[in-house]
Amino acid sequence: MSFASVGFRTLFYKEMLRFWKVATQTVAAPILTAMLYLLIFGHVLGGREVYPGVSYTAFLIPGLVMMSVLQNAFANSSSSLIQSKITGNLVFILLPPLSHWEIISAYVLASVVRGLAVGAGVFVITAWFAHLSFAQPLWILAFALLGAAILGTLGVIAGMWADKFDQLAAFQNFLIMPATFLAGVFYSIHSLPPFWLTVSHFNPFFYMIDGFRHGFFGQSDISPWTSLAIVAAFFVVLAAIAINLLKRGYKLRH
Repeated sequence: MSFASVGFRTLFYKEMLRFWKVATQTVAAPILTAMLYLLIFGHVLGGREVYPGVSYTAFLIPGLVMMSVLQNAFANSSSSLIQSKITGNLVFILLPPLSHWEIISAYVLASVVRGLAVGAGVFVITAWFAHLSFAQPLWILAFALLGAAILGTLGVIAGMWADKFDQLAAFQNFLIMPATFLAGVFYSIHSLPPFWLTVSHFNPFFYMIDGFRHGFFGQSDISPWTSLAIVAAFFVVLAAIAINLLKRGYKLRH
């Protein structure tokens, strides 16, 4: 086994321990937040039907699961990098002979694990409130993995860009949070006026959530193949940007 492979495994293990040691904050708290969303919106709008044979509560649950996956995948990699930069221990990641691919893979893979762990917890808790089918489970898995990887990669970019916690908070509050909430988590975009319906199609988060929801009901606002193509292209672009920034040592070496 090469030293580099040991280094990758060590960095991945370190990232896993980092969020698992505070699981009450990193896993349990997001599950509670999603539960509150379900209780509030499900109580107010639970009698409506979004798709034929699909109640609003059932429609809402996959959206909440995917929202939790995305937000927590982003939080994992971004918070880890900014903490390492501020505390000065980032040097212990930059000095070992790890390739750029190994570094970003360890961060993104740990983010995927955290996102999926939170998403699974949200699903287990919320699935009691409505009957959910698994019409096409491969779509569920594909969009959950791709979505978590995208937000993990975006978290790496945000962590490199931010110099302090309030910059990272601004990135999350003014970009990640609005893009997630306006991606059809709580509604079908076909209920929107024409202008906002068009705007929604420029939000890549919409395709992640819509494709993920298709796996449960076999119904969605657009074709899951279209969503998959857009999401995969978005991931490739973000990964290329993150690798390029990492190679340049953007805000990491100085």
